[in-house]
Amino acid sequence: MPPRRWSRREFLAGTASLGAALGFPGRGLLDFSGFPRSMPAPVPAPVRIRGRVTALGRAVAGASISDGRIVVASDADGAFQLISEGGQEFLSLCPPPGYVLPADPTGVTRLYQPIQPSRSGEASARFTLSPLEQGDEAHACIVLADPQTQDQYEMTRFHRETVPDVQATVRGLGSTPVFGVSDGDIMYDRLELYPDYVRAVTAMGIPFFQVVGNHDLDLKATTNEAATATFSRHFGPSHYSFNRGRIHYVVLNDVFYYQGGYLGYVTADQLQWLEADLARVEKGGTVVVFLHIPLRSSLFERHGRPRPEPSNTVTNREALLDLLAPYRSHLVSGHTHECEHRLHDKVAEHTLGAVCGGWWTGDLCYDGSPNGYGVFEARGEELRWRYKATGLPAEAMAKVYPVGSDPAAPQELVANVWDWDPTWRVVWYEDGDRRGAMARRNGFDPAAVKTMTGPELPGRRGWVEPVPTAHLFYAPVSPGAREIKVEVRDGFGRTWVTQAM
Repeated sequence: MPPRRWSRREFLAGTASLGAALGFPGRGLLDFSGFPRSMPAPVPAPVRIRGRVTALGRAVAGASISDGRIVVASDADGAFQLISEGGQEFLSLCPPPGYVLPADPTGVTRLYQPIQPSRSGEASARFTLSPLEQGDEAHACIVLADPQTQDQYEMTRFHRETVPDVQATVRGLGSTPVFGVSDGDIMYDRLELYPDYVRAVTAMGIPFFQVVGNHDLDLKATTNEAATATFSRHFGPSHYSFNRGRIHYVVLNDVFYYQGGYLGYVTADQLQWLEADLARVEKGGTVVVFLHIPLRSSLFERHGRPRPEPSNTVTNREALLDLLAPYRSHLVSGHTHECEHRLHDKVAEHTLGAVCGGWWTGDLCYDGSPNGYGVFEARGEELRWRYKATGLPAEAMAKVYPVGSDPAAPQELVANVWDWDPTWRVVWYEDGDRRGAMARRNGFDPAAVKTMTGPELPGRRGWVEPVPTAHLFYAPVSPGAREIKVEVRDGFGRTWVTQAM
């Protein structure tokens, strides 16, 4: 794909929003020395695309079709037409609810076709759908954040540990239609391992969507656009949308690559497309956005820093939030290898722990959360979520450590409640008597400290270190207590009790 030509207006707007996001007082203080410079490429000729959407030979009206910039709808005959400009590579379909998600034989979804114009600038496309045998208002989604495999050892663990765990979770969901999303960093720079990931998708047995992460990029690329070339050869466009039941799902690429690094940023093309895409969604409805880098991780606050690193936050997040303002939205991300939920107004941000934990060094993420994945269940427009720890029972919500496990609180019991949000309740019991709510404080998970601290630990990757987390809970246990239990109740009424002593 040729490098994109930036208009002066777009460049200045992007520079100003980035400077504001990073807290710089003026555009002149920004250093773009690491960004690629290239001569403007020739502008590709427009392509007129005509096509039709059908199911069982009948027209499908109301499907959205997009080239990644503009969005049109199929008419009563299932027909559509659009003029694609700028050398767009793919034509994507967003089918109405009630249809099977198209996928190739491996299970990788195929809601797209390459744009292949004739010499006269014409192209055609046909999308064929199949109706679901049952309704999809009740459905579920498995979200794998950061599988991040780099070699055969890690790929083997992914296949032996994650795949059967997901299979069991899918079986536990019964007849509910399920799809999966790999939420970025599918690889750890070794893009030649994508076929091994696809084998895992096939084994899990559900259609899978893919989100691009910073470790899924072609690192020798000279532009942001070219950096997703290998990803797109395997999985198609890096932004698109689809419907399940009464929920609209969006996939974005929020990793902006430049030679020498990356930052969290949603490009102007994607924002333009998203505005057109959401215009077809009823105001007040539920929208779920999958993106790799969190909208705004609180890690910088827990470290006592004045502002987030641009690689750990979406630097132009306000533009994205403005588009989502008319809806009830959920933003699902990974990237930071820790669990965090931030709920405010009509927006819920879900940052999931990593499938690989601390880069396949053990079974823990940086914050002491077990390696695992997200499970989201929809009923109409309502969405419930939980974090499924790989290898642990489905109902597991916390790990409890004995009194004295945290040197900063030598007289207290400590529990890591990894999927916590402000709607949860965590209490403790002594000898059958309810003693009250445990106190939430920032701290380091004891097991993460023991297994990750220092240049020699963990064994495979000595640079992995624990991070302070905001989901530790403490209780001043009475010296004479013989039996201690911790009860965790989430915002949906699910309860889990574990014995500490």
